[in-house]
Amino acid sequence: GMDGAPPPTSPTGLSAYVAVSQLLGLTLLATTGAWLGRYRGGVAWHSPLQFNAHPLCMVLGMVFLQGDALLVYRVFRHEAKRSTKALHALLHGLALVIALVGIIAVFESHRTKGIPDMYSLHSWCGMAAFVLYLLQWLLGCGFFLFPGASFSLRARYKPQHIFFGITLFILSITSCLLGITEMLLFKISDSYSHFVPEGILANTLGVLLVAFGLVVSYVLTREEWKRPPLAEEMALSMDFKTLTEGESPGGGS
Repeated sequence: GMDGAPPPTSPTGLSAYVAVSQLLGLTLLATTGAWLGRYRGGVAWHSPLQFNAHPLCMVLGMVFLQGDALLVYRVFRHEAKRSTKALHALLHGLALVIALVGIIAVFESHRTKGIPDMYSLHSWCGMAAFVLYLLQWLLGCGFFLFPGASFSLRARYKPQHIFFGITLFILSITSCLLGITEMLLFKISDSYSHFVPEGILANTLGVLLVAFGLVVSYVLTREEWKRPPLAEEMALSMDFKTLTEGESPGGGS
């Protein structure tokens, strides 16, 4: 850049929305921990409390970390594309690993207690979200992270990648809402209708999940907050344009 030019700043409002998203995300984790700790006996792996690792891992991985992985292109708008991309992939990968631990927890807990697997709407939506999320991650790595993919393939796949990124994030939150409802009906079906504290806390967790999803989705879809292409990206796409239109990069047809 030019000497003495001011460093590029974030658009007005973006930083505030991102800050609110992080506040909501941390409140989500604290509320999940409070529910499990206060009313469900806490979390332990080799014990009857193994199941409780499931909601904690799913909220941490499939909601908080997934949401933050989606936000990196807005937060690090002026960093190198390559490092931003690596962080995006890394956070999603971490979310997948944590979610896998959460899935193992519920299957092992069911096996120990003799409960059947995969019969509920929550389990169907949740497993669909996880499997599609894994697939999306593998495709994303294949197309965007490894240098083999051509520009034309990247350009064609990118709109799908963005669409499914946002919709899988929404499906993950939806699965959490179904899971909370299922747990409340299993554990406190008699008292839930009397507005007991556990019911109100779990409902609050659901509202926080929706709020986190709304704020992240707003930041992602606001046109002027999208990452501005860097000079070298512009140059690449210009070269790509001349190549695909059958001209030599030198300009002569």
